[in-house]
Amino acid sequence: MSRRAYRGVALAALIFLVVQVGALALVPTFFEQGYQTVEDPTDPTNSLLYIGAILAMTAFMLAAFKYDLDQVIRLVIVFTSGLLAWYVFAVLVPNGLVAIALSAGVSLALLVYPEWYVIDAAGALMGAGAAALFGISFGLLPAIVLLSVLAIYDAISVYKTKHMLDLAEGVMDLRIPVVLVIPTTLSYSLLDDDFARDANEVGDGENATDGGEPAETVDTDTETETADANDAADADDSDPADRDAFFIGLGDAVMPTVMVASGAFFSEAPSLGFGALPALNLPALLAMVGTFAGFSGLMWAVMKGRAHAGLPLLNGGAIGGYLVGSVVAGVPLVSALGLAPYL
Repeated sequence: MSRRAYRGVALAALIFLVVQVGALALVPTFFEQGYQTVEDPTDPTNSLLYIGAILAMTAFMLAAFKYDLDQVIRLVIVFTSGLLAWYVFAVLVPNGLVAIALSAGVSLALLVYPEWYVIDAAGALMGAGAAALFGISFGLLPAIVLLSVLAIYDAISVYKTKHMLDLAEGVMDLRIPVVLVIPTTLSYSLLDDDFARDANEVGDGENATDGGEPAETVDTDTETETADANDAADADDSDPADRDAFFIGLGDAVMPTVMVASGAFFSEAPSLGFGALPALNLPALLAMVGTFAGFSGLMWAVMKGRAHAGLPLLNGGAIGGYLVGSVVAGVPLVSALGLAPYL
């Protein structure tokens, strides 16, 4: 890879790390504040309900794009960004009015000045908050079921039905924190006037260029896309590693972090004793290591310029790392899998 590509990969890795560390820091406080969203977090049917919600939201977004309701999607996501920001600020800032003002500021910034660093900052904040919420609400078995099913769904939606590529193309020029924007040059701006035009020229989601090669690899909630935001129309002639920016779906950062947060909160393994991260234990730590192992493989594939599903590698790495960490920490595999209550 070129030096600029390495810079982009490093920035993406940093955002992933911020999401994971942020979620770990929020887990105990979120639980103390009563943010757990289900009565029985060990019930695996919770995962099925959430998967159903994802399918319904995907269908809604595809229909909205088809009927030119793009701005409805944008407003929904901006509102959700502010809501998740409020969850985080409410536990970090003692003054409730200040927390509300900061949350409103996140939404306002996304509406008024959606530059790449605004989107990435909002995405990291949302990602940490969402992963912590899901982490304390999905026990070990539900978390493993959730990540496994989403990894399979991601692969099907990218490689077979390809509807996730259509969804990714639809959200590209909305400039919302559904995708993280990873620039590879200091001069890159998401607010370039040509961005929306170029994004719409990327193609039909299957063959993004006349040469039959996808010009991008996006993860909207479950996939990853690379594209040259300033030269998408000529993407078939460019080296993916030399593009001005690539895009990673926020879901790629959030979903494996759910395993990290769930492992930290529900595992029998003792805490490692880090003061700033009291919930961190060996299963959670190795789930983080596994996530970054999957991330490395994904970035290698992305730089080849082909469309790839992110969650099979990322979720697989997180689950595998969590299980290795559990065994090393002396947790029985049956307990690590959350199966003990059923045996």
